[in-house]
Amino acid sequence: MPAVAVAAELPPLLDLTDENITANTIIINNQTHDRRLKYVLERLVTHLHDFARETRLSSEEWMAAIEFLTACGKICSDTRQEFILLSDALGLSCLVDVMDHPKPENATPGTVLGPFHSHEALEFVNGESICPPDKGEQCIVICTVSDTKGRPIENALVDIWETDETGHYDVQYDVRDGPKCRGLLHSDKDGKFWFKAIRPVSYPIPHDGPVGQLLEKLNRHPFRPSHMHFKFICEGYDELVTSLYCKGDPYETTDAVFGVKSPLIIELDTVKSAEMAKMYGVEIGDWVMRYDFVLTSQEEVAALKQQKASEALAKLGVTREVVAGLPIADLD
Repeated sequence: MPAVAVAAELPPLLDLTDENITANTIIINNQTHDRRLKYVLERLVTHLHDFARETRLSSEEWMAAIEFLTACGKICSDTRQEFILLSDALGLSCLVDVMDHPKPENATPGTVLGPFHSHEALEFVNGESICPPDKGEQCIVICTVSDTKGRPIENALVDIWETDETGHYDVQYDVRDGPKCRGLLHSDKDGKFWFKAIRPVSYPIPHDGPVGQLLEKLNRHPFRPSHMHFKFICEGYDELVTSLYCKGDPYETTDAVFGVKSPLIIELDTVKSAEMAKMYGVEIGDWVMRYDFVLTSQEEVAALKQQKASEALAKLGVTREVVAGLPIADLD
């Protein structure tokens, strides 16, 4: 086992109190040469210790928190990620996404990935259905994807997933024969893509585990408003994870995972003409979902991250070097 280098000057770790434990912990952690890790751990320890002091956290309460997190880990599986669910329900996923993927005003906002994205999705061509027949009310989805200057983006990979008509994702079933209600498409030369799906429905997040118990204690419901997930991947552009939400859903303003944003709320239409029905292979009266997605270039995102990180630190009165949009620890 390789020897571990010991720093020349370390504080005496004797007679530690609630007043000096934080400073001592930070000094010990600061032996790392990774400046980003050093800064993150410094702030984590500071806020975690301050939280304990401010709440006068009891041993019993801290043990309950440890047991809660342990239970979250035990219920996780290849098809269920309770920690993502916890992050979503605490609003942390939304916060991290906003900071890590800043957008100019005319770009499509991002939102939470959620715990049910899968890499099992099959590829489809424009016009095909990603859902089995008789799975719900048929909906034709007609979209475009462009950059912030209005230029269509060709060959963008579009990853789509939604629940079935009962509000369950395919991965939630114990017995299944492959992916359902999810698929991969590519935009055409005009930035257009279209496919058949089903009208999204409201559904509860899994609430039979620790996160569900937490929501119950907080007197919160576990429901998400009706929506369809989209993920865009294209060379030169920042990855976009977003969703479209059906206007007027009863859970529109109380989404259990804080994913709804005003620009993503859309009003569904219906197929009204025989010409349109024939063009898309649907029936008159079927639902229609339309949206024009706008992606942000990687250069735009890099500049915005740098700018917003500097502005955020200035508001906090913190002077730090910002590298690639991330604050780092000062050199020793």
